[in-house]
Amino acid sequence: MNKLEKRSFHSFLTLYIVSSFLFLALAGFWYYIAQKNALQNSNYYQMQHLSDKISAAVINSHMRGGGLHLPAPPSETEFALISTQDDVVYGTLAPEIKITGNDFFEKSGYSFLVSNAPQEHLNIKYVVIKSNHYSKQLEALQAVVIAMTIAIALGIIAVAWILSKLFMRPIHQKVKQLEQFVQDISHELNTPITALQMSSKRALQKGVYDEKILTNISISTKQLLSIYQSLAFLNFSTPKQEPIQLDLQPLLEDSIAYYAELSHAKNISFKTDIENSILLITEERAKLLFSNFISNAIKYSMPNTTITITLREHFFSIEDEGVGIDSAKLEEIFKPYERSSQIAGGFGVGLSIVKQICDEFNIDVMVESKIDEGSCFTLTW
Repeated sequence: MNKLEKRSFHSFLTLYIVSSFLFLALAGFWYYIAQKNALQNSNYYQMQHLSDKISAAVINSHMRGGGLHLPAPPSETEFALISTQDDVVYGTLAPEIKITGNDFFEKSGYSFLVSNAPQEHLNIKYVVIKSNHYSKQLEALQAVVIAMTIAIALGIIAVAWILSKLFMRPIHQKVKQLEQFVQDISHELNTPITALQMSSKRALQKGVYDEKILTNISISTKQLLSIYQSLAFLNFSTPKQEPIQLDLQPLLEDSIAYYAELSHAKNISFKTDIENSILLITEERAKLLFSNFISNAIKYSMPNTTITITLREHFFSIEDEGVGIDSAKLEEIFKPYERSSQIAGGFGVGLSIVKQICDEFNIDVMVESKIDEGSCFTLTW
């Protein structure tokens, strides 16, 4: 990745992780508070239930005159009985614990519940329940929340990394395509510009303008115009034109004549079978369609070969004897910036333009090709 891609990647990754961590922190906090309150309520009701059982035992013993049988407390729980004179008559109670009435509080890691439910039966005024069960549950809850938070955070980081890679993949591909596109444009423009410079220099030095020099200038100019038309189609917003019933025969003949000089330079001949053919299309798009087909056929044809062009009603085909296209690439050649071969120049937009024009005017395009034998493109409508 280049610096711009790395900056975008890190920005997306940081934003995703930070925002996710904020939501995770809020969710973890709310979950912890909710669970803490639930544990606290559960602990309170358990202690209250034990207090009621002890109070019931005291009241029953007083009312029936029998022995006092106190229930056994659960683990991690103790209780004490306080007399009406504020003395501890059963169990133990830390001196710092002050009893002033019904109460529920926490101190030194323990929960305390004070209840006056015995109502001074057997001279017992209060039942005090002491438990650290809630503290241990709270510690376990904290450990679970921390572990869950760490696990989810690691998951978020992993997902963020994967999403960032997926997010950057098409951008990276597009950047590579554009970089290659710029290199190809530079290469493509260099050839006709150099030819124009050399031809102009020779003409000025000779002081005469022979046919060869003018032909070279004409070919180079046409190459530049072809590049410009392709770039204009891809990048410029042109006013939408209404299609008309257009006779393609004169347009195709003009296009063949236009590229005659370029084909003669490679000693390539045209074999044509052209008839009147009507298509609902704009003249500009039809010219660009034929231009891309013919220039591509010349570009990828070997010297001393023939290009066969056929035009009939609802049918057009162009067949060359060029390098051919690998069958594995036939599905890709209509994508922007895809090149079927590195043998000839170009920047991979000609067939993409063809496909866009065909889609716009409901034209079916098909291709057949064999390596080192040539390619045949067919249009039907």
